[in-house]
Parts: sequence; C-alpha cells; structure tokens
Amino acid sequence: MEIEETALPGIGLRHDFQTRSGRRLGVVSHHHGRRDLVIYDPDDPDSSRDSIPLTAEESDALSELLGAPHIVEKLADISSAFAGLVGEQIAILADSPFAGRPLGDTQARTRTGASIVAVVRNQIVHASPRPDFRFEAGDIVVVVGTPENTASVAALLHSG
Repeated sequence: MEIEETALPGIGLRHDFQTRSGRRLGVVSHHHGRRDLVIYDPDDPDSSRDSIPLTAEESDALSELLGAPHIVEKLADISSAFAGLVGEQIAILADSPFAGRPLGDTQARTRTGASIVAVVRNQIVHASPRPDFRFEAGDIVVVVGTPENTASVAALLHSG
C-alpha cells in the first residue's frame, strides 16, 4: 500500500492512502500532538468530506483497535526475518521495582540494548509506549532484542 506524505508548514504532516475500494483516507499529525482523521469525498479525492479531530488518547485507542491484533503476530515474523532477534513477553509482578513507575525510569534500551515495543494490559495492546507510560502489576511487556538483551530486560524489570 502506498502512503503519501505531505509536509504542512506550520501545522505538521499529512499521510494519505487509498483503500482497495477507491476511498481516500488521511491523518494530519499536528506539531503539538493532535491528530485529525480525514475522510475524502469519493467524487473528488482532493476534497475532504469530513475531518475528525482526535486527542492523543483517542489516537492511541484507534491505533490499538486497528493494529493491536497484529502486533504479537508481527513479532514472530520479526524473529524469523532477522536472525538473532527474539520477541519476549515479560510480566510486571506486584513486587517489581517498576510497578507504578514510568517506562522511562527503566532506561531499558540504554541499559540492555533491547527495545520495549508494546505493553499488554487487560488484553489491550499499548503499542510503542512512550517513556511516561506507567507500568502496573500484571502488565505484559513485549521486548525485542537478542536473547541476552531480552533476558537483561527481564532481570531489570524483576529486580531493578
């Protein structure tokens, strides 16, 4: 699928694509974080029919609804496509020093070389969590790296 990127000076970026049925959709990413879902007129693909402003939370929810079921499947593909990389799922236990603390406090990438790519909480996938994402006991942290790197993240999350 081809995605067109257009710079919008003073606003941000717009990404558009055409569905197989011929409809055009877009997302405007504003510099300050807001996103607008743009639905183009089917009779005039250069004219928008509607624009729906989304808060950061709404954008996250929509991306989870659209992409969450595929993230864990894609991790398996990553493992086979990139020799030496693995995807691991690590539980945040109640006694973890990071339960209730933000992801950024772990400094996991800097300390281990592995990447935290998602957190699953109550069967909802939080893809690409930001450093201010707060862990809760029971979260499942999805980590990608070498077997050694991911083992280091597990040790870090369990004992600090």
